[in-house]
Amino acid sequence: MEWFDFSIYANFAIFFGRQLFPSTDQTSALLAAFGVYAIGFVMRPAGGWLLGVYADRHGRRAALALSVTMMSIGSLVMALLPTYAAIGLAAPVLATLARLLQGLSVGGEFAAACSFLAETAPKNRRGFHGSFLFFGTGVGLICASGMTWLLSRLLDHAQMVSFGWRIPFLVGALGSLLAFWIRMRVGETEAFTKAQRKHGDTQASLRLLFTQYGKQLWTLVGISILGAFSFYLFIVYVPVYAIHRSGAAPAVAYAASTVSLIVFTAVQPLFGMLSDRFGRRPQMIVMAAAYVVFLYPVVLSTGSTFWSILPVELFGTLFYALFTAIAPAVFAELFGTEVRSLGIGLPFNLVVALLGGTTPYLMTWLQSHGHERWFLVYVCVGSAVSLITYVLMKETAHIALRDHDHD
Repeated sequence: MEWFDFSIYANFAIFFGRQLFPSTDQTSALLAAFGVYAIGFVMRPAGGWLLGVYADRHGRRAALALSVTMMSIGSLVMALLPTYAAIGLAAPVLATLARLLQGLSVGGEFAAACSFLAETAPKNRRGFHGSFLFFGTGVGLICASGMTWLLSRLLDHAQMVSFGWRIPFLVGALGSLLAFWIRMRVGETEAFTKAQRKHGDTQASLRLLFTQYGKQLWTLVGISILGAFSFYLFIVYVPVYAIHRSGAAPAVAYAASTVSLIVFTAVQPLFGMLSDRFGRRPQMIVMAAAYVVFLYPVVLSTGSTFWSILPVELFGTLFYALFTAIAPAVFAELFGTEVRSLGIGLPFNLVVALLGGTTPYLMTWLQSHGHERWFLVYVCVGSAVSLITYVLMKETAHIALRDHDHD
């Protein structure tokens, strides 16, 4: 539900841009709307820090309930927000505040969910259990895309601008309330409860994280570099790249993207199970090696037809799925229970904000100057850094989760 809520903003910005952001033309209003969209990503590191600390002090269930509540409030504000014509500058201000709240939610959600899934899974099934985090993300993205398609078929442009864009925000807010009810019905993880009893005086903090888990932090950064690039390159940017560089029709480009996203979502449990049997490192090494060798020529082969775009998308998303299926388990296996959510949330979201969040803008800028190939070289270098990390790191698939670093 959170990724559905977070994504519908971008999908429907073209309809509400001039309603909430005053401008003399549609393009300027859309740019303003996307500027506020970007703010949500800027807030992700703050969410990873604040909700990470909250999850390590008060429990995974409490943090997950809080994150989905914040997302629901943000969506409800957008659904009910009066237009600029009705309340003036309060409209863009409130829209910005709603987006800030949603950015905090997404940043904190990932770490708490990784911790919860890993701590509730059997030792030999953490990869499989953890794979459902990105399975859920994929379902949310697919539902957001499907909602966009459905409403655009049922309503004309004037109706979409008038009221249609509010419908998905209302659906998202109500769905998040259902998610809150579900989360409050599950129990706290045994690992967290045990750690609280054993180390009740230990408080999750940046000082504890940096003094006792410095090596693990740098390992997580190295692991995450390629993952951050992959999401925004293949899921967000390649359709735009196909449209502007190759002249593909938008419907064709996004049809290929949707098919690849469905495949990406479907293979998550399979790749999670494979990692439980054969280990985490082999999958990540295969992914990074494939990107280092093939990413440059594959992306440049993007054409204007469905069958020329789909192989590019499948290449990117299938190899990316080798990473996403096991990332929750790998991240959770690096840290002790007392700092697990903070240790995952802060560095991961910093990498996503600094590298992943700048990917579409940087590639668009380079493409406008005729240098898009340099961006692919940039990503290949990042792939090499992650590949080195994967080769050097220890296998974590079959270890017991850490309770405390000194145990």
